[in-house]
Amino acid sequence: MRNAEKDAIQMAENKRRILEGGFRLFAACGIEEITMPQIAEAGGVDRSSVYRYYPTKLDLVVAISANVWENFAQQSYARAGKQASTAAQRYAFMLDSFLDLYRNHSDMLRFNQFFNVYVANESGSNEKLTPFTRVIDELESRFHEVYTLAKTDGTLRTEVPENEMFSTTLHLMLAAATRYAVGLVYKGGTDPEKELEALKEMLMQRYTNTPKEQEGT
Repeated sequence: MRNAEKDAIQMAENKRRILEGGFRLFAACGIEEITMPQIAEAGGVDRSSVYRYYPTKLDLVVAISANVWENFAQQSYARAGKQASTAAQRYAFMLDSFLDLYRNHSDMLRFNQFFNVYVANESGSNEKLTPFTRVIDELESRFHEVYTLAKTDGTLRTEVPENEMFSTTLHLMLAAATRYAVGLVYKGGTDPEKELEALKEMLMQRYTNTPKEQEGT
């Protein structure tokens, strides 16, 4: 194997270790408290490798966020393609993905909370956030496919603007799931999963058409 091929394989492996090690530390301890040398140690690579691929901590944090969300999204898209056919079913699956986040990926939600605070406090340019915004753009593109399908099958209320439905769904479900994952709940609250299920039901009632309503479209 040529040296260039070996170098490419080694670079990919080093990046994987850095991203995975960084994610574990950030999700457990927060972002501000963790240093780049600690990331190198967690990933089992030398410090120079971390700075070679990610010159600043912001570069690394954004790369980690993009990586974990891309992986989760791809798995969710694959399941949705097998289980949903109508626009309403695909929308319901989107809502269920947030419940899956809370049930099985609370570390992602904790990291996302730390990420939002860290990025808001950083003065970096918007270009630094490009890897992360691409993930949101892809999610919005997938939702556009659902909304377009709804114009044909009538299972969603397309009189509601697409950007309003997408933004409301994303922000409400993600904010609620994140609060439960990091423990920001009121005393005496009910089971978090039941509350997320109730939020899902309210959004379904707001944005989906009943069979009778569908007949009139």
